[in-house]
Formats: sequence, structure tokens, C-alpha cells
Amino acid sequence: MNWEGLIDKLEARLKLPLPGARAHEPLRATPTGLIKPKFEHLVPPRPGSVLILLYWDNGQLKFPLTKRPEYLGAHSGQVSFPGGKAEANEDAIQTALREAEEEIGISGNQVRIIGKLSNFFVVPSNFMVTPIVGFLDGKPIFTPQESEVTRILEGDLEQVLRDDAILTKEIVAARIYPMFAPHFEIEGEVVWGATAMMLNEFRVVVQELV
Repeated sequence: MNWEGLIDKLEARLKLPLPGARAHEPLRATPTGLIKPKFEHLVPPRPGSVLILLYWDNGQLKFPLTKRPEYLGAHSGQVSFPGGKAEANEDAIQTALREAEEEIGISGNQVRIIGKLSNFFVVPSNFMVTPIVGFLDGKPIFTPQESEVTRILEGDLEQVLRDDAILTKEIVAARIYPMFAPHFEIEGEVVWGATAMMLNEFRVVVQELV
């Protein structure tokens, strides 16, 4: 894989039109059971952000993901990028950096912001999420937030870029809804849903550059 100058090339590419839905839709999970989830929101979506944080580790470009604890909710046990809802008067970058510091212990002043991906509407939780792409010069030391993170995964970008990286299987969402889920497998965990869709947009953009 030719990584030479990738961070600078990526910064320039993210200023141009993005693939958006063209990259999102192939990773959308579809219900397969008789009981199908219904989401009706009476208020506008809340703003939020996630951080796709690239860093070098022994010549490999990696990025962190977090595994949520099990709970009674739509995203129980799922794998996601560090991130969360915006606080008052925060922009998308500030939210992503604050949440990353809280969830995985990465100081925001160490992160070089590369750009943004397309806004993504997370239907079950009624969030409009902005994925922020950043770069950390050096291998980070992660500190998981015990109440929200049961495990930190380190995704290998080269593996995600492979032609055979997208897998499919049936999963059960929220312990109720069977879903046919295109997904990535990272460190033995299934990465599906909104996170997989955002990751695939990032994957499509990077594939243009390498």
C-alpha cells in the first residue's frame, strides 16, 4: 500500500465533494424478521460528532473504535467511533475532540484535524452525526472511560481497504430485530450499522488516494 503523503492528500480530498450516500447505502442493514423497527421522531435530530483518528503503529495506519457496554437500548454492545452529542455552543470538531478525550483519553490539542465526511443521520437515536477525521503523530496511549467503553479496538486501515473487507451476516439488533447486516470485522468484533456506513465512506475516499 502506498501511504506516502496520504495525510496531506486526504486533507485536500476532504475539501472536495464527498461520496455520501453512494458509500453509505451498500453498508445499510435491512430487517429480515416479521417484527420491524419503527422510528418516529417528533423533534429535529440532535447534533453530534465522531472522531476517525488515524495514527501510525509499526508502519501501519490504524484508528480506534470503542465497544459499548450491554444495556437496554438501541446501541447496546455495539462498536462505534469515539464521539457523542454536542454540548451548547460547540461546533462539530470541538464535540469530536471532547468526546474522544472523555472516552479514550486522547488530548484534543494533540490531534491534527484533517477534515470532515458527510453528515450522517442515525435514525434510531435521532442524531445528525458529523464524522471528523484527525491524525495523531505517534502511537497513542488509550485510557477507556469505564462507564461507556468496555473495550478499545485498533482498526488496521489497510485491512479495511481490501476488496474483501465487507462481510455479511444476520445479527439481532436491540435484542429483538433480526437484520441482514453488511459489516466489517475488526479484532473479532462486528462493526455494522451507522459506524460501518461512515467507515465505508472513509474507505471509499482513501481508496481514491492509494
